[in-house]
Amino acid sequence: MGDASLHKTASPDWSDSSSGSSVDQPIHAPKPVRPQLPSRKSSGTMIVPRDSTEVGPVDLHAGPDDVRAMSPRRTSEDIQTLGKEAREELQRHAKALQDSLLTLFNRIEAVKEEHDKLDSHNKFLQKYIGDLMSTSKLTSSGRSKK
Repeated sequence: MGDASLHKTASPDWSDSSSGSSVDQPIHAPKPVRPQLPSRKSSGTMIVPRDSTEVGPVDLHAGPDDVRAMSPRRTSEDIQTLGKEAREELQRHAKALQDSLLTLFNRIEAVKEEHDKLDSHNKFLQKYIGDLMSTSKLTSSGRSKK
C-alpha cells in the first residue's frame, strides 16, 4: 500500500482517471484572435442624375490590333450557307422522326390485329367450354336419375 502511494506521487504529470484532469495543464489551446480590418472610406453613391453625360452607351473605338476587333465576322454568303445546312439537317431529322413514327404505327396495327384474332379465339374457346360444361351437367343429371 505504501508503494502504491509512492507511485502516484512520483509522477505528478500523470493523473489517474478517478481524480479528473490536472489543474496545472490547460485543457484547450488559447483562442486565436482575428486581426482588425482596416477602415475603408465610403465609395459614395452610385446614383447619377438622368441628364448626366456619364450615363449611356460607351462608344468603343478598337484599333485593328485590338482583340475585340479580331472577332470572326460572317459574310452574308456564310450566313446563307449555315442556314442551308441547318435546314437540311432539320429536314433529315424530321424525315427520321416521320419514319420512326410510321414504323411505330405499323407495329401498333399489327399488334391490334393479333389482339383481335386472339380475342375471337378466346371467345370461341369460352363458348366451347361453356357448352361442354352444360352438356356434362345434363348427362350427369340424366345418369343419376336412372
